Amino acid sequence: MTDDPETANACAKRAVTRSTVQGTGEFHGPVHPDRLARMERALRAMPRRTRSIFLAHRVDGLNYACIAEATGLSQYRVERHMITAIRYIHRYGRGDERTRWQRWWQARLHRWLG
Repeated sequence: MTDDPETANACAKRAVTRSTVQGTGEFHGPVHPDRLARMERALRAMPRRTRSIFLAHRVDGLNYACIAEATGLSQYRVERHMITAIRYIHRYGRGDERTRWQRWWQARLHRWLG
């Protein structure tokens, strides 16, 4: 596994484009193209290491132990990165593309201006 952004982007594109037929614009897969686009934005918004770990597990099929050995992290840290990645995917899937800071600010803004 590598932290090379080019490799990570290639894996992300490969994962995102598997369910669509290129060139036809028709939907032929298990996931709607709009949802795939949100997933791609989520992948691009993730921190590089989190994205690399997520793609290594979900696309390349590596288990947490292999990823931990390749990155020098503990299995616990790999698991935490996966949880973070899944949260990104879930949040972007709902259409919430705000940054962590924006979410924090908007949650507290009404208290101050209330």
